Parts: sequence; C-alpha cells; structure tokens
Amino acid sequence: MSFMRTLGTTGIEVSALGLGTVKFGRNTGVKYPTTFDLPSDDSIRKLLAQARELGINMIDTAPAYGSSEERLGQLLTNRPDWILVTKVGEEFNGTNSTFDFSAQHTRFSIERSLKRLHTDYLDLVLIHSDGNDDSILYESGCVAALRECQQHGLVRAIGMSTKTEQGGMLAAELLDVVMLTWNLQQQDSAALARAHSLNKGVLVKKGLMSGHVQASGDTRDLVQDSMQLIFGTPGIHSMIVGTLNPAHLRDNVGKARSVLAG
Repeated sequence: MSFMRTLGTTGIEVSALGLGTVKFGRNTGVKYPTTFDLPSDDSIRKLLAQARELGINMIDTAPAYGSSEERLGQLLTNRPDWILVTKVGEEFNGTNSTFDFSAQHTRFSIERSLKRLHTDYLDLVLIHSDGNDDSILYESGCVAALRECQQHGLVRAIGMSTKTEQGGMLAAELLDVVMLTWNLQQQDSAALARAHSLNKGVLVKKGLMSGHVQASGDTRDLVQDSMQLIFGTPGIHSMIVGTLNPAHLRDNVGKARSVLAG
C-alpha cells in the first residue's frame, strides 16, 4: 500500500502518518507519560523539515493546543506542501478546558485559526468533542456553521474527533471525516465500519496510546505491533503521531512504511 492515500471522498491526499503538534504549544494538562519543555523555534523548524523529507504532508493542530497554531503560522513554510488540520469547540486557558459548539463560536474559531496559521483556507476542520458527540452533532449550531465555511471556501473538509462509538457512527453519516481511537487496547470498531461503508475519511488518534505504548515496559516492539494493527485495518487512512524527537519521528515513519510495504 502507498504511503499517500486519498482521504475518503474529500479528494485530499494525505500521508499515512500525520504530525501531531500538541507538544509545540502546550505542556500542561496533558496525558503523556513524561513531562517535557516546549521546543524552540529552531527545533520546530527542523522537525517540520524532517517530516517533509520523510514524506509526511499532514499537520494536526487545535486552538486547545496552547500556542501551537501561532507557532505553526510563524514557522511553517511552503503552505501548498501541507495539509493543515485544526479543530473547533475546545478552548484551553493554560489550566482548564472549556467548550463552545455554537455557530457563532465555530465561525470565530475558524477565522482565528486562519489568522494564526497565516493561511486563507484550512484543509480539514474537526469538531473537538467534549464527549457529548450526539448532542453536538444534532443540537448545536456547529455542523451548520462548518458547512457554511466549507461552502465559502474557507474549509475544504469537515469532520469530528469523536469520543464515543455512537458519535463516530453519526459523524460518519453527517460529515466528511471521522477521527477515532484505534490502538492495542481500544478499537472504535462500529464507527470505523460505518465510515468505511460510506467511504468517509478516517484518521486515527491515540494510535500509540499517547506515548504510553512505549512506556509500558513490554519487551515486544509495541510501536511496530500498533502500526501493524492500524495499517492492516481496511478503512483507516492516516494516523496522527505527535513527537518532538527526530529519532522517534524517523523510526515511526520507517515502521509505518515497512508495514505498508507488506
């Protein structure tokens, strides 16, 4: 299988691994196994350049990732080379998260992300769920506002980073892309099945259990096992992996490519 693939019916070509950027802008209130300092501008520039050299073209960020969007906007070059994914709904003030899925806030968030990322369009915007997937999709103004922004060319595709199986199934029916959990301990099987049957785009989050797969002390290569599970599953297009370590990034891409090569 190719390292590049089309994300469902969106027409967007994405790499099998996308670069998660939580750690570019936020190191409080996160669930990683070890603490870390925010990287320097130079470190981010080098990591982005390395990601492109390795064939990664997708970057995942969010307003809730601290200064991630602003830093990407300042440090990212060659905008057409990248697929930019950001989110709406969750805000983080340095200590706590709050959520707003109203149409007004959704439009505000997209316009803010465009400014922060120094771009006039976003490739994919995901709803950053608080866990109430169904009510967000059906009772808030979020989906309608996303569709409106899509119709005006501000956003190429829309989706949801889901927290529940039912929410993932509904998101597959209503939106273009579903981001779901798929790892050695949890697989959102029903959501994936629905998305796959509808040929919707599927992104995997927590594929390496937020880094905990490597910290488990198991002597097996659990990263390789995770890649095998994820890329051996029909319907999954890409996995988002966040790292600040160039060696980890190179190793992850190498293992993904080896699995995809069969």
